[in-house]
Amino acid sequence: MSRRLQLRGRGIRLRFTAMYMALFLLSGAGLLAITNLVAGGEIRQSVPADPRPRNEVAAPQQQIIRLQAELDRIHTDQSRQLLTGSAVALLVMVAVSAVLGRVVAGRVLRPLRTVTAATRRITADNLHERLAVTAPHDEVKDLSDTIDGLLERLEGAFDAQRRFVANASHELRTPLTTMRAALDVAMAKPAPIPAQTTMLADRFRVELDQIDRLLDGLLLLARVQHGALPDQVTVPLGRLVSEALELRAAAIAEKELTVHRDLDESAWISGSRTLLSRMVDNVIDNAVIHNHRGGWIRVAVTGDGLVVESGGRVLDQEQVSRLGQPFQRLGAERTGNAHGSGLGLSIVSDIATASGGGLDLRARPEGGLRVAIALPLGGVPG
Repeated sequence: MSRRLQLRGRGIRLRFTAMYMALFLLSGAGLLAITNLVAGGEIRQSVPADPRPRNEVAAPQQQIIRLQAELDRIHTDQSRQLLTGSAVALLVMVAVSAVLGRVVAGRVLRPLRTVTAATRRITADNLHERLAVTAPHDEVKDLSDTIDGLLERLEGAFDAQRRFVANASHELRTPLTTMRAALDVAMAKPAPIPAQTTMLADRFRVELDQIDRLLDGLLLLARVQHGALPDQVTVPLGRLVSEALELRAAAIAEKELTVHRDLDESAWISGSRTLLSRMVDNVIDNAVIHNHRGGWIRVAVTGDGLVVESGGRVLDQEQVSRLGQPFQRLGAERTGNAHGSGLGLSIVSDIATASGGGLDLRARPEGGLRVAIALPLGGVPG
């Protein structure tokens, strides 16, 4: 997109230059035609007849005729030289006008390039910024003010969306807590409870836990998107990965997964430890949960960031590319496991972006998924 905008800007500048050249050429050619028309339209007065006898005036008359012919020849040569010199001067000035036209077009388009560059720098993470063009009130000023108004409306819409998600998540916790308490009270009665009721209660608790995880994810998304990054510290990324794998050792053993580790202990990252831990946890959870029994996981921490690969079925790259968006998941199409809220990798994407990195999702040609998180890593802090 940036490349197309640059080419388009150059095209406009080229069109302005060509327009200036064409106007100069037309005006110069018109001026040249008028000059030569006036120079060639000179009225020549004839030599008056002499009242003296013909033999007395023949010789002087012939001399006058020769002089007149010589003057006509000189006049013709001068007109030709004038036309040639004017044409050469016109060509030179056309070349000069091309250079001047390009310079003038650049100066005319400079405010538009400034507005374009400033608009390109503004993203969803810095919608509070404005162009604030201080040029005189003209078309460019009107354009920049219109863009500033659009950015203000977008910022308000984004803030309203984040507040709604956060408020809704908080408000939903109250009825969920009440439902969980009522379920616990009902199951704690001394009377014998039918097996079907116990099974239904257990399933109900599982669904409540799933809703809790969903609300946690929504709150975290709203928190990250709002730019709230608490407890800024510098932590070793390899240690975060090791801790996440140790906490999921039981789940890994249950599925008989083979884990290959390549952790660079010298890779440190600055950011929120809470959010970075959640990012790593979500990536490891994704590789464990959406894996088949007897599968494998490869985890690598390098100087570029974190890479987690897992085996499985061959996936569609178009569907995989959407996994970084909220509520997008492959479900049973991947490993037969349809669990999950669809927020795990979207949270990873937002945390990586907030930490100065990014998320890249690739379907492995041999099958499975490759999750690469680019992060601005550094050495051991002094």
